[in-house]
Amino acid sequence: MNEKSILQGYEYAKEAYAAIGVDVDAAMQRADAVPVSMHCWQGDDVIGFDGSDSLDGGIQTTGNYPGRARTADELRADIDFARTMIPGATKLNLHASYAEKGGKKVDRDAYTVAEFRNWLDWAKENKIGLDFNPTYFSHPMMDGNFSLSSPKADVRKFWIEHGKRCREIGNAFAKELGQTCAINYWMPDGHKDTCVDTKGYRDRMTASLDEIFADKSISQDDVFCSLESKLFGIGVESYTVASHEYSLGYAIKNGLGYTLDAGHFHPTEVISAKISAVLQNLDKVMLHVSRGVRWDSDHVVALDDELQRIMDEIVWNHFEDRVFIGLDYFDAAINRIACWAIGMRNARKALLNAYLANADEMRAKELEGDLTARFAMFEERKSMPAGAVWNYYCLTHNVPAGMDWLEQVKKYEADVLSKR
Repeated sequence: MNEKSILQGYEYAKEAYAAIGVDVDAAMQRADAVPVSMHCWQGDDVIGFDGSDSLDGGIQTTGNYPGRARTADELRADIDFARTMIPGATKLNLHASYAEKGGKKVDRDAYTVAEFRNWLDWAKENKIGLDFNPTYFSHPMMDGNFSLSSPKADVRKFWIEHGKRCREIGNAFAKELGQTCAINYWMPDGHKDTCVDTKGYRDRMTASLDEIFADKSISQDDVFCSLESKLFGIGVESYTVASHEYSLGYAIKNGLGYTLDAGHFHPTEVISAKISAVLQNLDKVMLHVSRGVRWDSDHVVALDDELQRIMDEIVWNHFEDRVFIGLDYFDAAINRIACWAIGMRNARKALLNAYLANADEMRAKELEGDLTARFAMFEERKSMPAGAVWNYYCLTHNVPAGMDWLEQVKKYEADVLSKR
């Protein structure tokens, strides 16, 4: 976009927002500081680099767009390029399956920070934090769809050790990078059809988790561990061990975090409605911002009403220090780098738009009982010139405004991705 046009649009937007009592410059500064964790698994269709060549555990990636990252070096290069189009504070979210073994025979139950040293050095060089995830899927030690709740003791032991190692790795990340490492624990355990021993699986899950989190020397301040629930997955449609009620209850009882994934509830439920509710009983929560289409389909995050409501809930309730925002989707039907750029830019746009709202005045009208004014102000906000502020925000970060980023992606596709 033309710089002169961007500056003209920004001046108009500043005047329009000032008329409703919003300081645009302050809004940009506040939006800029909230970290959003970019998920590594969009770039290679969740395959990873520790030996898996297919997915299981209810995870499915659709599409065969060319250019998938085949090595960790290719993935890091793609992430580096994608980040040139993404403004604001960014972290990188890793799965344990992205370990680099360097020819060593080491399995997930024995991983150390050594298998992630290249990622850690890359993060230091780029001055960003790392988040982490145990990988309880796509592995021979999975007992079908069961890991921590498996009836087989050797299976449980393997995955318990994996969970412990991940906390230790996250602790190393936090210490070396000086930023909290948020670790999300999601287990796909469940049954396709009617389950009889519903209590037994949850008893075993609880005992396994108790072992994983027994080491109190690892602080939640340094390594924020969170449990993610799910309604169902492919192959576990009828019974999910780590359901919403189970995971939230375990988190509250044990001083852990709880992860709200936008695709892990009934289609008529939204996580924006749950944030202030669960934070009544938890210190902090983690979000996996995704876009489910009819089910947990992990579509690229769009700038839709739900994304805006999620960011409104965080910003308007001053939850910035109590919510870890991470994205979680994987689309192989379109350019994978474009997926990152679109989703991450949309998340930042929604954050900025939340700060651009005159939320305090709307809250005051609500408390006065003037619900007419509240509704009118809420609707009027939708036609305010947030796009003009966004373009100026991108300009100040030296990242492409408007659609200018797409031409850069197309060039990278021609020069790099098409040769893979």
